[in-house]
Amino acid sequence: MPRIEIDELRCKGCALCTIACPKKLIATSEHINNLGYKPAVFEGTEVQCTGCALCAEMCPDVAIKVFK
Repeated sequence: MPRIEIDELRCKGCALCTIACPKKLIATSEHINNLGYKPAVFEGTEVQCTGCALCAEMCPDVAIKVFK
């Protein structure tokens, strides 16, 4: 099953991945990371994710890994 991992320490909360996800499975977290940003979080399930990798392509901080 496809899945993604978001490195919260690298994420600066720009939310570009939330816009790029065609299934809207990524959202901005309510908690703040060590750098003072609200990182992105994956809110879907592995069944919902298609592994399209649009989120990873949009991420300027290379904080998202996609596993197919």
